[in-house]
Amino acid sequence: MSQIHKTFTIDEYYLNSLPFPAFVINQDGQASIWGRNAEQLFGFSATNIKGHTTPFIHENLLRQLSLETFQSILQSEDSTYLDKIQVYTSSNEEITTALLAKPFIEQGEHHILLMFMLPELMINSVSNSRTFADLKHGLDSTFMTVTLDQDGFILECNAEFLKTSQWTPKRVIGKTFWQLFPDNDVSEKITNTIWRNLNNSNTWQGEVEKVTKTGQSYWVLLTAIPTFNLETNEQQFILIEKDITKSKTMQHQLEKIAYIDTETGLMNAHRLEKVISSMIEEDRHFSFVYLSIDKFYTLKELHDQQINQSLIIEFTNRIKMYFQDSAMARINENDFVVITPLSEWFIQGFLSYLQQHPIYSSNIAVPISISGGITRFPEDQTTFSQLMKASIATITSVREAGGDKIVSLSKATHKALNRKALIEKRLLQALDQKNLKVLYQPQIDVNTGKISVVEALVRWEDEVMGVVSPDELIPIAEETGLINNIGSFMLERACEQALIWKKAGLHVKVAINSSVREFRDKNMAKSILDMLAKTGCPASLLQIEITEKFALEAEAATFITQQMRKLENEGIVFVLDDFGIGYGSFRYMQILPIDTLKIDQTFTRSMLKSEKTQKLMHGMVQLGKSMELKVVAEGVETAEQADLLVTYGCDAIQGYYISKPVTPEEIEELLVK
Repeated sequence: MSQIHKTFTIDEYYLNSLPFPAFVINQDGQASIWGRNAEQLFGFSATNIKGHTTPFIHENLLRQLSLETFQSILQSEDSTYLDKIQVYTSSNEEITTALLAKPFIEQGEHHILLMFMLPELMINSVSNSRTFADLKHGLDSTFMTVTLDQDGFILECNAEFLKTSQWTPKRVIGKTFWQLFPDNDVSEKITNTIWRNLNNSNTWQGEVEKVTKTGQSYWVLLTAIPTFNLETNEQQFILIEKDITKSKTMQHQLEKIAYIDTETGLMNAHRLEKVISSMIEEDRHFSFVYLSIDKFYTLKELHDQQINQSLIIEFTNRIKMYFQDSAMARINENDFVVITPLSEWFIQGFLSYLQQHPIYSSNIAVPISISGGITRFPEDQTTFSQLMKASIATITSVREAGGDKIVSLSKATHKALNRKALIEKRLLQALDQKNLKVLYQPQIDVNTGKISVVEALVRWEDEVMGVVSPDELIPIAEETGLINNIGSFMLERACEQALIWKKAGLHVKVAINSSVREFRDKNMAKSILDMLAKTGCPASLLQIEITEKFALEAEAATFITQQMRKLENEGIVFVLDDFGIGYGSFRYMQILPIDTLKIDQTFTRSMLKSEKTQKLMHGMVQLGKSMELKVVAEGVETAEQADLLVTYGCDAIQGYYISKPVTPEEIEELLVK
């Protein structure tokens, strides 16, 4: 233990003379001396605190100070400074403060002096008294310190500062505060902010870049404190600094890895998003140019390994040469983005530039074709996400037309994207306000002639956009992740309605559609069972319709299959929907707990027009029967179709011939009939 810790003595008079709330705790975490300022701040009386026999401080006021940190402070030879820590008052109010912890030994026992340096107390006057000297000694042994006069000139600094900054006292005294920082716009902005805070009697804290005498950069965590010297009757400012150069250097290296494409040196997509967001905040107009190399993987296969490695580098060099002074990023292996104020005709000229400056492989020019899209901010789109979506939509249309063009966002695409963005926005409101409706389309059991199942279908008529069809709504919901919200909404409504019908003596099951995205959540089965319990709906009244795409992924993902099995064991039936138009694998029919096949309406509608389709339909029905599955045909619109499906052996039919999707009340009328 250092000499200062051996001889340092503290009493209540000393604590009460400090400008900060302070108290002393012993090695067991019990308060031994309690200052008047601490009593006022925390609301605990000195008598009650010192009378406690339990480690009261750890359990109450300093509950966020871990025992490991406490022991580390206790055994340390130096003072410990914690720039942010939460402490709690007697009324459980949380206070954020800086903490200076000074360990010492008295009468052979370890103690810690705790001083709570609240920002609002930093501006209290201090003098060159013993109190200030002790506090300054503790700071000097831990931090770099610099004292400034009211005009920002350096009055004094400690050895730690001189060591790091490479200044000598003779050279640095009389320099200004601003001369300690780099000469650039960023530093000018930060130093002006610090100086403004100090002159307004406010403490400032943050990470800043500084420079040594030789101009070498280093980083510090700086706390700038306004003070007042009573002896000279002058305003002064104290800079307390901790060298964080090593951690900052590592942070910069990690950011470089995280934000830079290592092969080209261009920004990656993460960095691009940050840059675009900043430009949007500053309302800077620009063109977002998305460039994609057509048939990239075919090019790689046609040429040797050397061109595979150099193609992207050479292409990047041409982008840099043509779009000088523009920001650039590599989105993925063959997609790039250029942020530029340049005109449309100049951007489109990049294709001619590539022809004039080809990339060679074994002295043969590589035939590179580029599909590109130009989207303007703010004329076309107003967020990074919208700019990306618009670009991808534009490039898709360019490729469908043959590629090798750079075009602006078309009016039709612009209109479609705007509607899509509006749907996303309005859908969030509709879900929050429960503005979606549920209609039900019945299935007829061909053996009994009665309605056995109704399929729950979401419908949305928005006051701004009008009717939004399921074909438009569901893909957007899946893309944005809102399909999970719609699924939860539909599940709850279906369970509630099934229970209402059951209580009314109407025996009918309700089928809901579910996406594989919902079942990627490993808690999906639990969520469904929780909803059944919440609504009181029996599991036997619920059917879940899945697509062949869902089934194919479930076949490969064991946890999805396990969830399906769990629900099946509770009595829920799974239906394979849209059968016949998906993936041509029947293996999942063996693995998954599927009870019913639902043949897609495409086959039903064309059945009477084609003998081949009739044979195909008949074969699908027989396939289901051979696997002991129930078979439902959807899209039935005529009596002739219905009669033919009955002869094939279908168990149930669904379609406009029976009923269009209708309200629960209309279903009840059909059930009664």
